[in-house]
Amino acid sequence: MSKFTDQHYLKTDQYKDSSNLDARVELHKRFSTNPYGWLTWVFDRILKLPANAKILELGCGPGYLWKENASRVPSGWDITLSDLSPGMLDAAWRNLVVTGRTYKFKEIDAQNIPFEDETFDAVIANHMLYHVPDKQKALGEIRRVLKTGGRFFATTVGEKHMQEMNDWLDVAGGGHYVSTVVNSFLLENGMKLLKSFFSQVTVSGYEDDLHVTELEPLLAYIRSAVPASNLREDKLEKLKLELQDTLNHKGKILISKNSGLFEAIK
Repeated sequence: MSKFTDQHYLKTDQYKDSSNLDARVELHKRFSTNPYGWLTWVFDRILKLPANAKILELGCGPGYLWKENASRVPSGWDITLSDLSPGMLDAAWRNLVVTGRTYKFKEIDAQNIPFEDETFDAVIANHMLYHVPDKQKALGEIRRVLKTGGRFFATTVGEKHMQEMNDWLDVAGGGHYVSTVVNSFLLENGMKLLKSFFSQVTVSGYEDDLHVTELEPLLAYIRSAVPASNLREDKLEKLKLELQDTLNHKGKILISKNSGLFEAIK
């Protein structure tokens, strides 16, 4: 089993708190070329829900989606934020308690959702399905807890998303860590998987790239993604010199992106 689908590793190491994810998100926040932010774009699609919608987010992380769009959340929505990691839920609570809005927080494994059939108007899974060991079981659970006509929003990436970064991660870690796992639920193959559970599935893409002009945030990203036990400091040091040389000669490091959102209706 890959560490990135190993639930014990995810809870106790990679996502024991928000620090690793924060480092990766920071790179996108600072160096994305699309001025219309990703989280704003995602929330635009969710806003079609009814004014009194009951919503469950799986793998909410530190609550970025809701923090970024705090002023846009309809007052009538009943929102449950869940994550496999209690550390992530703590970070989400800390990020959102200051908004003055009420959220419910619950530790949940997407493969076993502890709610009755037809409970929610919408379920959200942002960049997390590829972490789930048994996606068929998770999607069955998601469909079960959705009301008839309810919507499932799932964001993910394309097969070439951040290919440059994945290559660097493989060098620094001495193995294929992230890319192999992400391939299990992509923009290219997610439609087929979702259509086995939902009759109506659409996909939309978000255009963006990274133009990185500083080395340290990029290195922080690499350190956050490669398990410490696998990180090769000698390889990372060599990579650091190569990346600095690119910055010196070109002024920026280009990282290609390919992200999007599936919307499925029960």
